[in-house]
Amino acid sequence: MANSFGSLYVGASGLQSASHGLNTTANNLTNVNTEGYVREQVVYEDRTYRKIGNAAISTQYAGLGVQVGTIVHNRDIFLDKAYRQEHGRYSFYSASSEAVQEVYTHLQETEGVAFKEAIKDFEVAFEEFAKEPSDTVKQNLVLQKASLFLARGKAVQQGFEDYQTIINSKIKEDLNRINEIGKEIVEYNKRIQAIEAAGVEKAMDLRDKRDLLLDELAGKAKISYSEDHTGVVKVEIEGVEFIDDIRYYPVGTLEDKRTHFVTPYWPQLSEIVSEDDESLNTYYPMFDTSNASADKNTDIGEIKALLLARGTGWSTYFDFYDENGEALTSEVYEKGIANSIMMNSEAELDTLFHQLATTINNIYSPITTIDNAYAGSTITSYTYLDKDGNEVTVSGADISDSLRVLDKNNCSVGSDGKLPPRELFVRVGCDRYTEATINYVDKDGNAQTETLYIYNEETPDDLGVCYTLKSTFINEDLIKQESYLPHLKYGVNSGAVDYDLGIRLSAIWNEQDFNLNPSDTTPCGYNGFYVKWIGEIANTGNVYQTTERSLEGTKEEIEFSRQGVIGVSSDEELTIMIKYQSAYNAASRYINVVNEMIEHLLTSLGS
Repeated sequence: MANSFGSLYVGASGLQSASHGLNTTANNLTNVNTEGYVREQVVYEDRTYRKIGNAAISTQYAGLGVQVGTIVHNRDIFLDKAYRQEHGRYSFYSASSEAVQEVYTHLQETEGVAFKEAIKDFEVAFEEFAKEPSDTVKQNLVLQKASLFLARGKAVQQGFEDYQTIINSKIKEDLNRINEIGKEIVEYNKRIQAIEAAGVEKAMDLRDKRDLLLDELAGKAKISYSEDHTGVVKVEIEGVEFIDDIRYYPVGTLEDKRTHFVTPYWPQLSEIVSEDDESLNTYYPMFDTSNASADKNTDIGEIKALLLARGTGWSTYFDFYDENGEALTSEVYEKGIANSIMMNSEAELDTLFHQLATTINNIYSPITTIDNAYAGSTITSYTYLDKDGNEVTVSGADISDSLRVLDKNNCSVGSDGKLPPRELFVRVGCDRYTEATINYVDKDGNAQTETLYIYNEETPDDLGVCYTLKSTFINEDLIKQESYLPHLKYGVNSGAVDYDLGIRLSAIWNEQDFNLNPSDTTPCGYNGFYVKWIGEIANTGNVYQTTERSLEGTKEEIEFSRQGVIGVSSDEELTIMIKYQSAYNAASRYINVVNEMIEHLLTSLGS
């Protein structure tokens, strides 16, 4: 009888084990389309064996069936880490590739190659002007094409800046999401720790959700993580602790007041002395954007790529020069602005405009040094009014030989014959010259007084006095009267058409003295600028796109392997369910047989 009732225990264990298997398989099938769900699998073990009798030799034992040993949460930590690293690297190059494509789109202006055509049309206008500088039709054509070129340039530049703003918004969203993820992981850590503290059950659903957050976080930035014996996951971002045992350290943002560009930093590592005066504070940046490379394993995370692409602000041609006005070396350039596709493109565009505008203006209204203009004479003083209307006199040794002034001996004038000749491109912050009165003794010893036109130099401290796309417009006097455009000789042969002027203006388009950026060692002309610029962007984009596609394939391959472990296959689960159903039915029939046997025995004994 004892063995018979023991057989009932065996059958019951079969029913219970098969029932657990059916429930687990049903749960897998239910969550087959649930994002982040990890397949569960039942692992069985023997129940306690019971000793039969007290034989000294060949002791016999009777088993009581099977039981559920554990429910495996199928994950491969090595595949998880590999996937998260490749996901972060893929996100970096994907964001970089998108930024390059945006630059290319703006240059092509979606409708074709409008900016390229504006450059070409500008050149053609000067070729026509060179044929007959006094023809008002040709003069008007120059003004029209100059306006079109400037408008196209401003439109492209504005498109660049607008996209920088879009990138900045994306950075803000990603940083906010990182803080949300940190908060959520901490909450999951607490709940998982509480559920698993007794060592009875595993918080599998919570672990799935936490792992899904780690996958998402890995795409935002370079992370490292570890899980302790209590089930708590600790996370570092860019080598700095983000989540510890009990809390997370939110990322702070420092916003530029002019551009509103944000820079992420770690508040817990920063020294915030004053919220009103940021110069007193010391901020610990979240990312080191000075060097992102595969060799150093620093090309990881979407946010770093966005920060690099956006740059630190709006760029002009001055960004290709240091604080002393010297052109950047190739090494400094490549470690700095060259890493930002948007800032570099803005600087290259502004460099094109600046060089073209100043070259044209210097032909229409030439400048020279005061030493050259008054060679052989002794300058005693010159007097002018400063911007506040105060009279300023410079005399003697204070007069700089390098002071630049209008070159009267080589200039042309418009139909009104007035000096100074009008420039084509005008700065919003100042006129081309400041009028002064100069006193000097000529080479014959005669004291002379005449009007001097001092060139107002460009300075990076005030972009309003620089020939940049933002601060330059077409001379309104010329728009009102195109014949004021310089085209007549001044001085000797005054009033004659200056054909040499037209020839010089036409020739600038073929000069090979223009460098795209500090790393460009092959000078080109304005005609070749656009081709070289597009080629540079295309090469950069091709590198990013090729790397992106390669990493996408690697990521998908790892994810395929990972899904082979954690993923749920409905066909496989249905097959397993049939197996458990058969096992359940077999255990049920076994119990019925044992039950009939016991009943037969009891009935026989009773009779």
